Amino acid sequence: MPLHHTLKPTLKRGALVAAANWPVTLIQAVADALFKLLIAAPLVGGVFLVALVVGAEPGALLALEWRELVATIVTSLLSRPLVLATFLAALGVVVVGGSLFVFLIKAGTITTLVRGDRSAGPIEQPPLHLDALAKASAFSIESFTEAARQLFPRYSRLGFALMGIYVVSGAMFMAALFGSRSTVGSWGLTAIFTVIFVSWITVINLFYLLTQIVIAADDCSVGAAVTRVAQFVRREGRPVSAVFLVVLTIVIFATGASVLATAALSLIGFVPFFGPFLGLAVAPLSLLAWVLRAIVFQYIGLSSVVAYLTLYRDGSQEFATASTIARAAPETS
Repeated sequence: MPLHHTLKPTLKRGALVAAANWPVTLIQAVADALFKLLIAAPLVGGVFLVALVVGAEPGALLALEWRELVATIVTSLLSRPLVLATFLAALGVVVVGGSLFVFLIKAGTITTLVRGDRSAGPIEQPPLHLDALAKASAFSIESFTEAARQLFPRYSRLGFALMGIYVVSGAMFMAALFGSRSTVGSWGLTAIFTVIFVSWITVINLFYLLTQIVIAADDCSVGAAVTRVAQFVRREGRPVSAVFLVVLTIVIFATGASVLATAALSLIGFVPFFGPFLGLAVAPLSLLAWVLRAIVFQYIGLSSVVAYLTLYRDGSQEFATASTIARAAPETS
């Protein structure tokens, strides 16, 4: 079947199953926000630590962009190894603890979507009725917590493997950047290395997501899931790439719309005379926009999970059928 005939129903099924299990979207959005707050806590503490140790101004540090903030904190503390080690230890504890929390929530989320996909039936085929959408709803507090408890050890091992790949990849990227500074055309090499690094991390993240899906769908080990994902990508590389590109395009447009909306709201504060008062009135709207943005991006991500799951399920069934026919052919001859 042509790719464009399978892509639309696959994406539609993903959107409908994710919508039917809308509580997991809210849970994921809250978990992601909590993780970011956990990461922000030691960074803000590092700002005041720098202010106390080296005499910098906290206000000036907080005005920096977060990447510059991290670089400034680490650079300022390099001359004081004990203080730097304490700060990095605190940051490491928060990252590990927050990551474990995210792995736990992700296990329950993906398992809920897998169960919803199994019970949904041909929900992507018109006409769409509310009772068909209700069949795709598989969320309950009991099943979510049980799935999270059951898959948490496997998701933790997979997640820490991903973090190890991040560390090694980041170290190689930084080594390549520092090594290219002394060569002619270093800006061009920096751009090339950056594109390669971002592309590599994107591929790794996609493979990581597919492995999470296979672990929940087949209830298998991490090693078995990695092998099955590799086979799945070899068989269904085109549709997987098509779903990825469509989701990436949607995320880019959603990000652009979010940036424009944020900029429009911030411009109200510059209105003469009434700007400060209107800014106070717009503050709840800004908070609401931030919440909606988090929910929308989580919904897009969970829709892609069901779309990849659909491709994996259909591809595995076709592969199993073809293998059965191939084994039966010599026996009949």
